[in-house]
Amino acid sequence: MSTTIAIPERFDFSFHKSFTEQYNKLLEKNAGKTISLDFSRVMYLDSAALGMIVLLQKRAKSINCNVEIVSAKGTALEILQIANFDKMVTIR
Repeated sequence: MSTTIAIPERFDFSFHKSFTEQYNKLLEKNAGKTISLDFSRVMYLDSAALGMIVLLQKRAKSINCNVEIVSAKGTALEILQIANFDKMVTIR
């Protein structure tokens, strides 16, 4: 099973249910490993998306699992940097 979640072009509350279901499945099987969030398609994210990442990070940390954001670019990357997410998760 892949440990990557592909994030859609619009990362907002409408993706909450799908995102939560996907990361819960990954957390069950990947304690101590890394979950990657593929931001290659993301053009828009809002505060709900940031909150979802925070919740994932807290759950992952509790089972010694890491979270990383990969391929973020443009406005999405700027938002993550302004919100200091690089201090909470690896952004590469």
